[in-house]
Amino acid sequence: MKFADFVCFEAIIPELKTTDRDGVIAELVWALDKAKRLKRGSRDEIVNAVIKRENEASTGMGKGVALPHVKHSAVKDVVAAVGKSSVGIDFSALDKQPVYSVILLVSPVDNPDRHLQAMESIFRQLQQEKFRKFLRQASTAAQIEDLLKEVDENPSLWI
Repeated sequence: MKFADFVCFEAIIPELKTTDRDGVIAELVWALDKAKRLKRGSRDEIVNAVIKRENEASTGMGKGVALPHVKHSAVKDVVAAVGKSSVGIDFSALDKQPVYSVILLVSPVDNPDRHLQAMESIFRQLQQEKFRKFLRQASTAAQIEDLLKEVDENPSLWI
């Protein structure tokens, strides 16, 4: 699955305003809501569901990245928002280091295969140091979108 299949490019935040985990989650969910990718009136419910999921087990993967995710009936298809922080966010990451890049994934409850495909695509790229470095260096929404499209077109360049 390609990033373009699920990333909402209108919900890219090149510099997150909030600096705490729950605030970042809310900011990214709100970006998806503003882009009209969520069922009307479901924004706060999704924020709470993602935070609840995060409280069960951190999605801070280490190496400066986090992948908060939830399955929710407020989406018809898998959708993701991307946010970056220059100051770093405490996500209780596995390596105890701050997180600078966050990809929030919201998937429909009734399509676990699409959820797993999107997660696999994200994980595959986030494991690559070159991709993480370029993502962290991107300073505008357009640069982040271009990076994701470049990965879609030439995945072997990033391995």
